[in-house]
Amino acid sequence: MPDVIDDAWLADLLRHRAAMLTDAEIAADAAGALVAHGFALDADGLVTRTLLDALDETWERGWQPADVSHVARRKATAGSAQLVVALMAEHARRSSAVDRAPGTWVDQLRELGALGGAPPRDGAVVADWQRSERRPPAEAWRIALQLLGTLRSTARLELLVPPPSRWGAARRRAEGPATGSDDRALRVIRGLLAKAESTEFAEEAEALTAKAQALMTRHAVDAAVLQGELPPGDVGTRRVHVADPYVRAKVQLLGAVAEANDVRLVWYQGLGIATVVGGRADLDAVELLFTSLLLQVAQGLAAAERQAGRYASPRTFRRAFLLGYAHRIGERLQDARRRATAEAAAERELDLLPVLRSRREAVDAAVAELFPKLRTSRSRASVDAGGWSAGQTAAERADVGPRRSPLD
Repeated sequence: MPDVIDDAWLADLLRHRAAMLTDAEIAADAAGALVAHGFALDADGLVTRTLLDALDETWERGWQPADVSHVARRKATAGSAQLVVALMAEHARRSSAVDRAPGTWVDQLRELGALGGAPPRDGAVVADWQRSERRPPAEAWRIALQLLGTLRSTARLELLVPPPSRWGAARRRAEGPATGSDDRALRVIRGLLAKAESTEFAEEAEALTAKAQALMTRHAVDAAVLQGELPPGDVGTRRVHVADPYVRAKVQLLGAVAEANDVRLVWYQGLGIATVVGGRADLDAVELLFTSLLLQVAQGLAAAERQAGRYASPRTFRRAFLLGYAHRIGERLQDARRRATAEAAAERELDLLPVLRSRREAVDAAVAELFPKLRTSRSRASVDAGGWSAGQTAAERADVGPRRSPLD
């Protein structure tokens, strides 16, 4: 820190040197120096204005509200969660987001709790947040500075939803609304998975998850028969946020679920963010099943660790367990999809392969347009054999295929 810390130094730090504040130690040192020199946090609204400017720049780089919330927790600090929500709420007020933003954007703001509520006094969001959270000055400065560094250093992502600069004066129409049939099917699938997550009986969870996957497959086949080729407007995109720890292994599980349901996945390494591309109803179903399997695999891992007892490296065992689980789940999902598709084709006396192939090609074309420089990579890291085997065993118990015959 320099010997002289004044308004000019603070303005330069916030506007031109913010990227270095992603380092927790640098942010803490700067916060301590500011407090020692008597700088009140956001006394004139400077920090609020700077953070809102950084947020606006982040929107223009392809980020959405849920993305910012996820990365703020992951890259900055958990203490910044409420500050991010407060900043997004103020941005929504100033930009009239409820009336102008795409429905997806408004839905994310609502889920984050960034809609409604009283505006901050004099527009000073950061000062209002400090008072409500009762943060000590040095801690509040550190959180605000580290969040600013995170926002200033966000990478450019593919633009999936128009940013604020492209919003019109009137509210946009909902994009590709689900039909009543879609709503009903997803409600049933959601209910089955919720029961699978809550039951203490493994066999009941298996049966419920199996039924949910069977419904997902039949729903996709029904849509293919009714629609034929997938309409361009029905190919959607969505971001899925994968939390630490073991992000790579969890993404493998998401990829297995996506692939079995004709959804393509692109992963942003280092961010814990994946983009999934596919039919809109398929995206809903994949996200539901992935969330359910995450809960189920956590239960399976806890049981496997109790059975395994002591071992050399808990992290290595857990990572291998998740990878083994993902691998076997993928195999069983593919098997369940093939069986359900064959049964539907026999019932209708139709050859479904051409129409399903055309729908996959429509999704692939959308991926190629969004990600022209996409490259495929696979992990070559070694895994713990015991953990892998335990994960595969747990995946057998979490079978998601129709249970009309003994499993192979």
